[in-house]
Amino acid sequence: DIYNAEYLQVLQEINDAGFLMPGVDRSFQKSLWTPIVRWTEVTEEGFKGGPVMPDDYDGSQKSLDQLRYNVGRAALVGSLVANDQRSSIVSVPLLDVDADGKPLDYGAFSRALEEKIRAKQSDSIRIYIVGFAKLVGDLIDGLVQVMTYFAVATVMAAAVIYLYTRCVRSTVLVLACSFAAVTWQLGIVHLLGFVLDPYSILVPFLVFAIGVSHGAQKMNGIMQDVGRGTHRYVAARYTFRRLFLAGLTALIADAVSFAVLMIIDIPVIRDLAMTASIGVAVLIFTNLVLLPVLLSFVGVSPKAAARSLRSEQVEGNHGLQRLVCFTETRYAVAALGVSAILAVGGYIVSLNLAIGDLDPGAPELRADSRYNRDNAYITKNYGLSSDQFVVIVKTPPYGIGTFETLIEEDRLAQKLRELPEVQTVASAAQTVRFSTSGNYEASPKWLTINRDQSVLSQGTNFAIDNNPELLNKEWSVGTVIAYLKDHKAATLEAAVEAAEAFSKAHSTEDRQFLLAAGSAGIEAATNITVEKANRTMLYMVYAAVIVLCFITFRSWRAVVVAVVPLMLTSVLCEALMVVLGIGVKVATLPVIALGVGIGVDYALYLLSVQLAEQRAGKSLAEAYSAAVSFTGKVVALVGITLAAGVITWAWSPIKFQADMGILLTFMFVWNMLGALI
Repeated sequence: DIYNAEYLQVLQEINDAGFLMPGVDRSFQKSLWTPIVRWTEVTEEGFKGGPVMPDDYDGSQKSLDQLRYNVGRAALVGSLVANDQRSSIVSVPLLDVDADGKPLDYGAFSRALEEKIRAKQSDSIRIYIVGFAKLVGDLIDGLVQVMTYFAVATVMAAAVIYLYTRCVRSTVLVLACSFAAVTWQLGIVHLLGFVLDPYSILVPFLVFAIGVSHGAQKMNGIMQDVGRGTHRYVAARYTFRRLFLAGLTALIADAVSFAVLMIIDIPVIRDLAMTASIGVAVLIFTNLVLLPVLLSFVGVSPKAAARSLRSEQVEGNHGLQRLVCFTETRYAVAALGVSAILAVGGYIVSLNLAIGDLDPGAPELRADSRYNRDNAYITKNYGLSSDQFVVIVKTPPYGIGTFETLIEEDRLAQKLRELPEVQTVASAAQTVRFSTSGNYEASPKWLTINRDQSVLSQGTNFAIDNNPELLNKEWSVGTVIAYLKDHKAATLEAAVEAAEAFSKAHSTEDRQFLLAAGSAGIEAATNITVEKANRTMLYMVYAAVIVLCFITFRSWRAVVVAVVPLMLTSVLCEALMVVLGIGVKVATLPVIALGVGIGVDYALYLLSVQLAEQRAGKSLAEAYSAAVSFTGKVVALVGITLAAGVITWAWSPIKFQADMGILLTFMFVWNMLGALI
């Protein structure tokens, strides 16, 4: 157990190292070595007390026994000392600024924890570190690794485009224009005062991928015209005329799908929506206008252009041209039948889609990450988890210390304590009970909330002196803190339902029970917001896409052709989330909207060519054959390129980035297949 000199020596070193770190609120640091951790007992002579660590501690067996005794009478087991008494906690509260008045650098603080604290562990002593600062620090470390995926995505995009075109100059131009869009986007975002966080760090990936998608279409159009003997300047003009409207509509659809996220009252999603919309707006210039202009000067390799024309002429019934069979009734009916079966099956599975996190621990990191292993150890060995669900009790000044309020606090605490998801509950009412008993010789008859105001005031003063988190100095705001076993969606729902029901039944003009603070309370509020916004956001995205498609095509049939595959992919994506155990939350909520907005690009490029051919008098099969030859090959190329770019996120140490990568890869591939079939 912890009662040995070697352990306590290391604990003292850790306590001192934490005390001296920048940004620490030193007056409230707690451990067995801090003097503010005290024991109090009631005797015939009155109150007695002192620091838990004996003043004369010298590492002897006598002083170790005294420490054990003090820990017991201070009731620290389960909070500051583990239930099995084989570990203890050093609680280091932080300020939001350092000694120089600058915002606390969580990345530097996390690195200092590793260098100054975790480095002290040995074969016999293990160190576990949890808390917001450490979580953010691990996320920052993960973001550094994520940047390598951007380089991998760039190399993969370059390789795919070059293998398709065998033209160095056009490949470089497509990548350069996409890079320019990312650079301009980051600059504008910085000028507007936004910062990249773990959520919006993914936006540059998406902007680059979308840029490559549109750039490849322009490059392919120019290459085919050059292969037919057209001058590069004229070829650029032809391609601009043929594809500008489709490209503009597609990018506007992308921007709208991002902008719709602004309706969600969650700041990180709004920031993501704003930064992404800026990036897409930049793409309209860099990839729809600048790229054709640059290609009109630089052109494409004559060999690559000739090769592109030869491959189109010899393709015949091979490759993507086989898709023309879906313009025939029997194949079309079969495709529709399979799609209907997939839609029905996907919808049935998607009915089990959950809101919020489905795993314990920090949802931002993988379940087997070091932080989550540390968190699991502490949750298992201590009676208080880091998932705190806090109900705020609001009254007029000095209202918290009245009998009516304290008895209602006590009733709420009992309601929450009855839930199997709750470990324990803390409130001023509970503290007042024990302090009142202590003032009367620890008689169990006084272990109650007394109706006499003078008795209550004495107990309330004791509560605010020893537990300032339970009420403020004016006694106008109190808290009822429920420590939850985890923050899974079902756990949060149970706590919210119990607290809301109590609030409706017991709130008055002078006493209000407000939901909810604490890490679990904020997450519960986030889940409620996400649940309300989920369908609304999806309906708005589809409405915008339908309107834009109709403006572009002026044909309701073309709108149906463009939108139905997107809907099927949305349903299947939700089913995939159920299968993979991914809930709808802040990280995954934008994915379906992004998949719809970006996925419609495929149909826009295909249908713009097909409709032009049909209006020129060609049959459906001939028109679709021409569309596949001109833009269809690039649609397949782009779908693979986009999927290859985001699938690398699946290896990210940040779990929600990995989830987004898997879901976006699925949507890019299925949207591509849906558009072609």
